[in-house]
Amino acid sequence: MQYFYQNHNSSDLIVFFAGWGCDYNQFVNLHDKLDVLILFDYQNLELDFDFSRYHNVYILAYSAGIFLSCLLSDKIPNVRKKIALCGNPYLFDVILGLNAQKLEILKNINLDNYLDFRRQYMTFSDEEFEQYNKLQSLRSIESCANELAYLQKLYDENKDNISPKFDKAFAAKNDLLFDINAQKDFYQNKLTIIANARHHIFFRFNSFEEMI
Repeated sequence: MQYFYQNHNSSDLIVFFAGWGCDYNQFVNLHDKLDVLILFDYQNLELDFDFSRYHNVYILAYSAGIFLSCLLSDKIPNVRKKIALCGNPYLFDVILGLNAQKLEILKNINLDNYLDFRRQYMTFSDEEFEQYNKLQSLRSIESCANELAYLQKLYDENKDNISPKFDKAFAAKNDLLFDINAQKDFYQNKLTIIANARHHIFFRFNSFEEMI
């Protein structure tokens, strides 16, 4: 696991569990006054960070990061709120998460088709697509493939021991990866639906704090 840390000398911290294939570069358009710790590239569960100075910690978890946050929340003290973005803890469940067809799409992303994937699944408009490409992940295809294999293994080992408690959730109405109706059933009245949006919802916010 890798992390990117923004220190604004705040006594509060946002811990953001990024999604599969992500890195910190995709979220530099968000500007916060609170300190922010961005976790990404999940190929182990090592979390070596000193949380001792923070009185209030807010967990934001996106896509595959929602599952990871459920495994690591007990290592993070003083958590005041947990918020899920575009997905749920049951990452590879055929109804709630990624079914076999969606998983096959992710496994087959390569240098010839990754732009098509971004336009169809990640962004709602041509303008968003242009912005997304400017803030693209700097990770390699190989790194993302290794991460996906690790996530599958980790999920198989832990799917029966997930604590799926979240205080709030957001979902994109036009998400083609995670079924919107399944997210409605899962989160009930905790869910806020973002209209005219695909899986990458972060151009609809100016900061992580807005999501809290």
